Amino acid sequence: MAPAEGAKAVKAAKAARKPSRGSTASKPAQPAAPAAPTKTAKTAKTAKTAKTPKTAKTAKTAKPAKPESRLAMVRRARRINRELAEVFPYAHPELDFRSPFELLVATVLSAQTTDLRVNQTTPALFAKYPTPEDLAAAVPEEVEELIRPTGFFRAKTKSIMGLAAALRDDFGGEVPGRLEDLVKLPGVGRKTAFVVLGNAFGVPGITVDTHFMRLVRRWRWTESEDPVKIEAEVATIFPKSEWTMLSHRVIFHGRRICHARKPACGACPITHLCPSYGEGETDPEKARKLLKYEMGGFPGQRLDPPPGYPGRPAPPLGASGG
Repeated sequence: MAPAEGAKAVKAAKAARKPSRGSTASKPAQPAAPAAPTKTAKTAKTAKTAKTPKTAKTAKTAKPAKPESRLAMVRRARRINRELAEVFPYAHPELDFRSPFELLVATVLSAQTTDLRVNQTTPALFAKYPTPEDLAAAVPEEVEELIRPTGFFRAKTKSIMGLAAALRDDFGGEVPGRLEDLVKLPGVGRKTAFVVLGNAFGVPGITVDTHFMRLVRRWRWTESEDPVKIEAEVATIFPKSEWTMLSHRVIFHGRRICHARKPACGACPITHLCPSYGEGETDPEKARKLLKYEMGGFPGQRLDPPPGYPGRPAPPLGASGG
């Protein structure tokens, strides 16, 4: 090979080994640039060191509401009585009677049953035995059959015949007008005595039945469950002249609106005065469906209601709706 040709061959070989300017295949890989710190890490650190909001601290140190004072309770109780008087201006004893004797017997029969059932039962009883002397001389089995619809008819027969005999023998056939005499009669306790005294003799008294007990406890007038103690405590809240009508209003409210199992809170006119609001149905439409007797558009409990009663009389025993 000629020297010139050899030089050209060497030059060509070097050119073949040299990479072209546009090629990247032989370039060494460049290390990735370190990532910039993210804002998330900084935010997390800030959140960790953030102070507790002042509102949370304030909630923890909020003071509980002060208990109602005796004076405030008395004022609220008397306002309830006044407002119930506007709602039930026709409140009355819901037993039909024409004399103290009939009221006494009807009240004894009303234990463990409704006044409606008693009112449906007593017309036949008083038609056959109109006086204490007549009832005292009756055949027990015949009396039992007449009062059977009221329940516990054997025990009640013994009570009403016993009190009739006591009236005949000890009081000249007349119902006494004193508490101490009435409670001595068979089947007559303080509740029955006050019903008779207040409604047949005009003597003020507080009738503590199951409705009265339930409502005065819901209204926080008392915490007692003993009827005698409840009577004494409520008596200190109201003047004596209010006792009889107070009893009627509270019992009316308990039977019509403030029921034992499901009070109609959403239809109650005194919710703004009731510390137990919400124990029952609060939806107005649903609550209205819970109302009873004249408040719900149904017959009342009396077959012979007094003048001014806005509802329908109750049907006789065995009649439609009875």
